[in-house]
Amino acid sequence: MAETEIIVLDVAATGAAISELADVLVDCVEGGASVSFMLPFGRDDATRFFEKVIASVARDETVLLAAKLDGRIVGTVQLGLDMPPNQPHRAEIKKLLVHRSARNHGVGAALMARAEAEAKQRGRVLLVLDTAGSEAERLYVRGGWQRVGVISDYAMWPAGGFCDTTIFWKRV
Repeated sequence: MAETEIIVLDVAATGAAISELADVLVDCVEGGASVSFMLPFGRDDATRFFEKVIASVARDETVLLAAKLDGRIVGTVQLGLDMPPNQPHRAEIKKLLVHRSARNHGVGAALMARAEAEAKQRGRVLLVLDTAGSEAERLYVRGGWQRVGVISDYAMWPAGGFCDTTIFWKRV
């Protein structure tokens, strides 16, 4: 497999890539990822979600990163910068998504490394995230993230049923 290229998407680039981004999100939700959405979930739903992300990028509240393999977007992650005034040093990692066809090739790790670098560059030295997936948990632990704890029944799986959510933090 080719090397993963990680890029920062500005408003125009996000608009141009919205179809590919939507494909990744739909694939993840259909694959059972607990990332805020319930089934049925389709391209229109995913497009509407990324339209909101574009608005957040335009307000400098979000940094949107994409992973490309062979010229195609196969993953994405967001760095949430919209924090209260007493937390200018903090950011949130949101929606780490990797298309099932590109998993186990280092895409998630590459996205996380770049998100951490982007955070540090912006003076955000304390990062937090939450996850409901054991594969993602292994990725975060390997990346030096510290487990804070688990909240039972915090969210739901796309097909229904409650899931536990693990909270992580990392200083970069």
